[in-house]
Amino acid sequence: MHDDIIHTLTDWIESNLDKTLSIDEVAARSGYSKWHLQRMFRAVTKQTLGNYIRERRLTLAAEELRQTQRPVFDIAMQYGYDSQQTFSRVFRRQFSQTPTAYRHTMRRPQKRHLYFDCSEFPSAAYALPANGAACR
Repeated sequence: MHDDIIHTLTDWIESNLDKTLSIDEVAARSGYSKWHLQRMFRAVTKQTLGNYIRERRLTLAAEELRQTQRPVFDIAMQYGYDSQQTFSRVFRRQFSQTPTAYRHTMRRPQKRHLYFDCSEFPSAAYALPANGAACR
């Protein structure tokens, strides 16, 4: 029963992450006291309600950083941070890098390796091509 309640509540939270969500508001939406709701939420999800909301907002902000050119400040404001500095500090704590560094890292083209079956070319195992290909 608690799983269904928490699932319904997390669906509502997901659709309202762009708004300011207080524990009071979420508790009122659930129909339970703050204390009981937080206890149920932790029992079902293994994390606190506040931490869940923060992590979901940071995850959505990280997606924005990866997929758009929007300024970091705008993304920080969209996800409820009162300053870019606060957003950067929390983001760094979660992802071990600043939002700008994360954006650059996630957009950098990944080096692709070419593989081929070395058994088809016995001498290939000894003389790999210069284009980065390797035996599999």
